[in-house]
Amino acid sequence: MAAMNASAEAIVQGLDDAQLAAATTLHGPVRIIAGAGAGKTRTVTRRIAYACASGAWDPTRTLAVTFSVKAAAEMRSRLASLGVGEQVTASTFHAAALHQLRQVWPDICEAPFPHVIREPGRAIDQCMCRVLGTDQFGDAEVRAVLAEINWCKVSLIAPSDYSRVCAATHRQPPAGLEVDRLVDVMQEYERVKTSHGEIDFNDILLLTCHILDDFPEEAVHIRAAIGWLTVDEYQDVSPLQHRLMSLWLNGNRDVCVVGDPAQTIYSFAGASSYDLLGFASEFAPLSADIDLGIDYRSTPQVVGCANRVLASAANREDYLKLSALRPGGARVSRTVYDDDDEEARGVAMRIARMVSQGAAPDDFAVLTRINAQHRVVCRALREQGLHYRVRRDAGWQHSALEDEGAGLDHALSQARQEALEQIGAGGQQGSQQGIQQGVTLSTIHAAKGLEFKHVFIIGCSEGLLPFSSPSPGEQLEEERRLMYVGVTRAEDTLHLSYARRKDSSGGIARAPSRFL
Repeated sequence: MAAMNASAEAIVQGLDDAQLAAATTLHGPVRIIAGAGAGKTRTVTRRIAYACASGAWDPTRTLAVTFSVKAAAEMRSRLASLGVGEQVTASTFHAAALHQLRQVWPDICEAPFPHVIREPGRAIDQCMCRVLGTDQFGDAEVRAVLAEINWCKVSLIAPSDYSRVCAATHRQPPAGLEVDRLVDVMQEYERVKTSHGEIDFNDILLLTCHILDDFPEEAVHIRAAIGWLTVDEYQDVSPLQHRLMSLWLNGNRDVCVVGDPAQTIYSFAGASSYDLLGFASEFAPLSADIDLGIDYRSTPQVVGCANRVLASAANREDYLKLSALRPGGARVSRTVYDDDDEEARGVAMRIARMVSQGAAPDDFAVLTRINAQHRVVCRALREQGLHYRVRRDAGWQHSALEDEGAGLDHALSQARQEALEQIGAGGQQGSQQGIQQGVTLSTIHAAKGLEFKHVFIIGCSEGLLPFSSPSPGEQLEEERRLMYVGVTRAEDTLHLSYARRKDSSGGIARAPSRFL
């Protein structure tokens, strides 16, 4: 036992005081507010490994959930290096729930286990044609309807309640549809899925909640495997995910949540920092409530820029003020260009010059607010002979569907991953070497959780960032948090820029972003 304790103590060596307090408080509810670059994953994985190595937790009954396959894989890798990776379950919400569903399904239903629908957009298209009696709508309308259906599910709004919610909140259905017609499409979509033996992304969680609510024996079986629960990125939980977490716990108070209210950027998908901010009330009394505010990632100049972005927030008291540990670095550059082409060429030339001076291409990221900004940048990077890879917004939710040993079809995983990332290499598909090395071109949403030595955020103008120049309110605050996430991706240098106009033909003059 002494050897085990010595091993456990070694696991938490090197943590700062706040990280150590978080890692060694092993029982009861724990909240960790972790700022950008503050060693969140390091703290959480060492907490889990320390608890298991010291004998305080049974690793086979330890579950850690996060929001992306990449984050879950990183957590598993770190836990393995700490000696507990084989027994602890580190997964996405959806993969964990799908695994639980598969385990209990034979006991509750004689029908075959349903397939996860491969192309929900195509099913929505067919349902809209059938219900509306026309095919006079485009891909954008189909995507908007699918997004609204997903929003209803993660917000725990049944089709029968949608009309009441719209009336109470003045919510407008997408694609120009009347409320009742959209409800008809929702119901037809559910009927079609059921008839084909299919479920969608959010049905995985809804079905698991249903079993935990209404099937006592199966609920006991599922909960028996969850003695200690850790929830990463807790600022992004939806009402549906919070409901599932509550049902998993069922009064169990050994739960740790980790998150940062300043990085809540998925409100459009139902995410909310409400549960993170309200955790102390919901689970009172807490065993520990810890702030990790030292940024180990970025230079003082980058950290200062990030703090200034949040300083004007209406709810700035909810956000940590970061402090930098690294010594001084380069100042944050701010550049104004005449038009989008000039901005893209200027950024590409700057990257090419730094690469010629010895920097690695994959140390660079060009971040945008929307996917539409990518085309002109891709062209400019190609002109400079730079390899690049593109990450688009689709990556966040869909990546959580990839197989993590929970039995999802490999072809589904492959298709979703291909949709997430497109590889560019001088205009051609990259070789394996090209995939490994290249400038990352990404929306800020898709770059969350990543970090790069050199970051260029383009389009820092009103209308783009913040998008559509919102009035003061939650939409503006979401855009502010998005800017903060973009800024805090940078380790060594940060370059902010915008173009006065879209193109050289003139047009409306742009004003610099209020976040600058």
